[in-house]
Amino acid sequence: MSNDIRWEQRFENFNKAFSKLNEAIDLSSAESLSELEIEGLIQRFEYTYELSWKTLQDVIKKRGYLDIGGPGAVLKQAFELGLIDNPEGWRRLKKSRELTSHTYYSGTAMVIYEDIKSEYVFLFEFLKEKLEEERSGKQETYLRNEIWDR
Repeated sequence: MSNDIRWEQRFENFNKAFSKLNEAIDLSSAESLSELEIEGLIQRFEYTYELSWKTLQDVIKKRGYLDIGGPGAVLKQAFELGLIDNPEGWRRLKKSRELTSHTYYSGTAMVIYEDIKSEYVFLFEFLKEKLEEERSGKQETYLRNEIWDR
């Protein structure tokens, strides 16, 4: 399978996952959620994050950067290329994903839940817009590594 087809399929999966995450967030605004529902929302966040960085990796490879691997390196390169913004927000998002294996601690789960609703959903939304531009051929390239390395 060519990299172009793979990234577009992964992008479609990212869109579906992000849509499911938004659905859970919308429900959480309408009513208070049980512990089980919060865990479900966090799980939707987990697979949205995993698809986000893997889709970015595919786009980066499509652009000719073949040796970029792992979420940290992918996110850094994606920032340099202008595919994501707000490096501090993405660092927090990545750290929250690493902490989600500890959602049995209700305090950790609640902090991540609030961060998803107040910040991470907007990072994913920006990414979705950039990936749609990439698919339509309207991408812009930025070299901003000096900001990422701060």
